[in-house]
Amino acid sequence: MVEAVLGEGVLGRASGRGLVTLGVHDLRDYTHDRHRTVDDVPYGGGPGMVLKAEPFGQACQAIERAHGVPAAVVLMSPQGKRFDHAEAVRLSRLHHVVLLCGRYEGVDERVREQLVTDEISIGDYVLNGGELPAAVVVEAVARLLPGVVGDAESVSQDSFARGLLDYPDYTRPASWRGHDVPDVLLSGHHGEIRAWRTRQSVRRTRERRPDLLRHAALDDQERAALDELEDE
Repeated sequence: MVEAVLGEGVLGRASGRGLVTLGVHDLRDYTHDRHRTVDDVPYGGGPGMVLKAEPFGQACQAIERAHGVPAAVVLMSPQGKRFDHAEAVRLSRLHHVVLLCGRYEGVDERVREQLVTDEISIGDYVLNGGELPAAVVVEAVARLLPGVVGDAESVSQDSFARGLLDYPDYTRPASWRGHDVPDVLLSGHHGEIRAWRTRQSVRRTRERRPDLLRHAALDDQERAALDELEDE
């Protein structure tokens, strides 16, 4: 599941160019019984199966021997801290990050206690495992690394990069199903276009995610646009 995502698109090209090193480790490769068992019934009873601590421990030891001590060992878990842009930035500044993916009913608590430095959740819902959340984290972090995304400006202007949602985007044709591209975007006046985009970004954030504005680092133009909206 994870290899299919990491080998495609921007991530695949970045890996091929050596801009980021990605590795996938199968827990079954770190077992020692004939059935390659990674899970067992929970002590105390209850539904489902629990992933055993030993395969995680063996895997982390092997990774450490091959690549050195990781700066962070992150367990993908619905109990973890909500993943956001700030966390992606933090992880992008670390030289080596290991993501642990749960399955079944959960992970032996001793994995959290002995191996894990951080727990991350991508939202308040439950998936069948941590593989897809891990892929989300990898893409969000990797695209912040120099050279991974061709246009660095597009990364710096992404939604959440500065606490504001992105402005509306348009492309050809100029008219579609009776809806036209705003005249200002066709004017060629770059100053007016920047001002329009600023107003739209602030307006969209205020309407859809007003909570972001409490911590947004607004410049003078964005602050003026917000004040103007407040006065409407």
